[in-house]
Amino acid sequence: MVTRHQVLVASNRGPVSYTAGEGGELTAKRGGGGLVSGLSTVKGDAVWVCAALGDGDREAVRRTGGRLDPADTDGQTVRMLDIPPEVFSDAYNGIANSVLWFVHHMLYQTPLEPAFDTEFERQWRSYETYNAAFADALAEDAAEGAVVLVQDYHLTLVPGMLRERRPDLRIGHFSHTPWAPPDYFRMLPDDPDGGVAAEVLRGILGADRAAFLTQRWANAFTECCVKLLGAEVSVGDDGEMVVVHEGRETRIGVHGLGADAAFLRERSRRPDVDERMASLREQIGHDGDGNPRKTIVRVDRTELSKNIVRGLHAYRRLLDDHPEWHERVVHIAFAYPSRQDLAVYRDYTAEVSRVAQEINAAYGTGSWTPVVLHVKDDFARSLAAYRLADVALVNPIRDGMNLVAKEIPVVSDRGCALVLSREAGAFAELAEDAITVNPYDIGATADALHRALSMEADERAERTKRLAAAATALPPTAWFTEQLDALRG
Repeated sequence: MVTRHQVLVASNRGPVSYTAGEGGELTAKRGGGGLVSGLSTVKGDAVWVCAALGDGDREAVRRTGGRLDPADTDGQTVRMLDIPPEVFSDAYNGIANSVLWFVHHMLYQTPLEPAFDTEFERQWRSYETYNAAFADALAEDAAEGAVVLVQDYHLTLVPGMLRERRPDLRIGHFSHTPWAPPDYFRMLPDDPDGGVAAEVLRGILGADRAAFLTQRWANAFTECCVKLLGAEVSVGDDGEMVVVHEGRETRIGVHGLGADAAFLRERSRRPDVDERMASLREQIGHDGDGNPRKTIVRVDRTELSKNIVRGLHAYRRLLDDHPEWHERVVHIAFAYPSRQDLAVYRDYTAEVSRVAQEINAAYGTGSWTPVVLHVKDDFARSLAAYRLADVALVNPIRDGMNLVAKEIPVVSDRGCALVLSREAGAFAELAEDAITVNPYDIGATADALHRALSMEADERAERTKRLAAAATALPPTAWFTEQLDALRG
């Protein structure tokens, strides 16, 4: 007999993943992030529905029927779906990461791409099938009147599909990415009677509440609804926008996910972080006067939107324009490979390494390595870099939020100056105490780095204190609970 739940969360990636050993044994690894922290606070009857991402996950589904062993999930109830690999690949790589992500981050080189051809149409059918699998599972597992929180661009069609299956449910959708403005969003096939653009919007409008990380992304979504669907938008008594389409109302919420200060501060003081700090200090070294060199820190995945290559070019421009920083500063750049199954990401990762090597070859000396680049993911080492940061460089082309911008001020030992792109969602909360940059402007970013490095210690400390307060205003547990309360209300 299926146990029906009062709270359900759906996301592509779940809170646990599995790897299979040579002898067939499965090892479970718990994930991190805001959703994991948030759902762990839900008391009572809750289930997380997610997809099997690899062979280990699929084997776990085969052995358990998809309802995972609570010993592997820290007691959480998790249902993992074994969607056929070819369907999953089309939906995840073909549509979610190569179309919807590119649209919302405005990454297309439009003279060449996109081209919505028969291959795209085939992959879109897989995306529909993938979303339907989630809708079926949620409909099966939800108790009468349950609350369902659907996450992100992988599952934009689920709210509408689930509404058809279970009109009794309270459904929310949360977008962790930016939302494209109408003129860019309608790059998608935009026939109002059946185009992909309309299907995505109608899918999300199947929810009682659609929520975003910033007001800017919420406004872009509502503008798309008006211009592509002819929807109407009003403002409720509580100040939230309401989209009315085809006789249904969808409330629009904004919840700016914050950093988990207690976790970060505790985790960053563990012995493994101290070990990484000692190693990094050795790599950074001292200037000619025996003083520890200053650090410019960035920690990112090699995601195209993170703008790592331009950040490196700006650092090179800093060294050109301000030779007084030679031997006195090191750029610690952690660029962890992302989505390497896509050629464009492999090429981008290679370019990051090439530019870093070029800078070191041009400026480095026997005692000074200008760029310390690490490409192997190591959370303890990232926290060590956070603690050592004099300057944090966060310059994305476009970013839904960017938690690194919020995390570094919380952890930094001596306080840090934040150089922040105006295109990061975090800019809405942190702009007042950050040094703002246009992410495309190499010269201005170099100037901002110089200003940040030159900032007096007292000013840097005061700014860091205010940044940390703003960054932790809505930590993951409160962020999650706020959405639940809004749906129930």
